[in-house]
Amino acid sequence: MSTEVLPLALAVVAFLYGAVGHAGATGYIAVFALAGLSPELIRPSALMLNVVVASFGTWQFCRAGHLQWQQFWPLLPIAVPAAFFGGWLDVPTRGLRILLGLVLLAAAVRFLLRPRDPEELQPPGRWTLLATGSGLGLMAGLTGTGGGVFLSPWMLLRRWCCTRQAAAVSVVFILMNSIAGLVGFVCSAQPLPPLPWSWVLVVLVAGGLGAHAGSHRWAVPTIRRLLALVTGFAGSKLLLG
Repeated sequence: MSTEVLPLALAVVAFLYGAVGHAGATGYIAVFALAGLSPELIRPSALMLNVVVASFGTWQFCRAGHLQWQQFWPLLPIAVPAAFFGGWLDVPTRGLRILLGLVLLAAAVRFLLRPRDPEELQPPGRWTLLATGSGLGLMAGLTGTGGGVFLSPWMLLRRWCCTRQAAAVSVVFILMNSIAGLVGFVCSAQPLPPLPWSWVLVVLVAGGLGAHAGSHRWAVPTIRRLLALVTGFAGSKLLLG
């Protein structure tokens, strides 16, 4: 991939992921790999772009009133230190990636078959949320993502909330875990690579436009079909490595 095409590819990823309450780490990782970046630079670069997009997405979805903070705050207390620990660890994750990839592909098919919110919701208990947050936070740190690509499908398949609420929770989850993952990366004595300002600018604008479309404009079936696309891509990326 040429250096001229790379910012456009990052913008497309940021827009599509931002619309469903994600920040695009799995997409950035794929783009960077195609561009020939070294493996040591890919994960921290993706996490830094995640922070940029998730910050703007958090503002958009919260401003639209979709964040059910009083109900879903227990996802974060253990998730953030778990993401820090996962970012600090340097261990093989091939088996975990294969399992997560298969689960995400199955979730993508489910969203295509059921493009509307369920008629009845089943809100989770506090201990369930704490356990979910800790497990997904660790996976976020290990895989170099914010974890939202795992969280929002899980919330929707379990019928914990509606689509836009899941997107709002996911984008906050991504923001906190991405910051924690970066701190863990730095604490493991690995330097952060410099990011070109052109990359930061294009993902900020594109991610903001996507988050606005998802939080204010697009119908739920459109968001769920796009979520199927994003989830399916993330699953394929995890399987292919």
